[in-house]
Amino acid sequence: MSDLWQTADWKAEKHVPVIEVPDVIKKGEIVKVTVTVGKEIPHPNTTEHHIRWIQLFFLPDGEKFPYEIGIAYFNAHGESVKGPNQSTVFTEPIALFAFKTEKSGKLIAHSYCNIHGLWKSEKSIRIE
Repeated sequence: MSDLWQTADWKAEKHVPVIEVPDVIKKGEIVKVTVTVGKEIPHPNTTEHHIRWIQLFFLPDGEKFPYEIGIAYFNAHGESVKGPNQSTVFTEPIALFAFKTEKSGKLIAHSYCNIHGLWKSEKSIRIE
């Protein structure tokens, strides 16, 4: 099952979800997390090839299961009654999530490309 999600360096691979968040968060403050697919190398956004969704989880230190923070769907990829890529509306795979926690832990982001499958990245945060 571990080979279901692909990982790579996001500076060299356009499918990896990039997690942007401070490394240290003050206790009691809202954690704001931006997740982007295609940060360094833009991902195609066409009817035929696009990012469908980004999902974010948080696994607090010492706990067995992660909490789902949220999921963002990207539904406009140029589809139109005129045909593929004929619309003027194209969503971009960028999502902002916000949550509170009292524990340090690990953020886990998943993304889904309709051609290249599931991708994953992780980033630790510390609560002080």
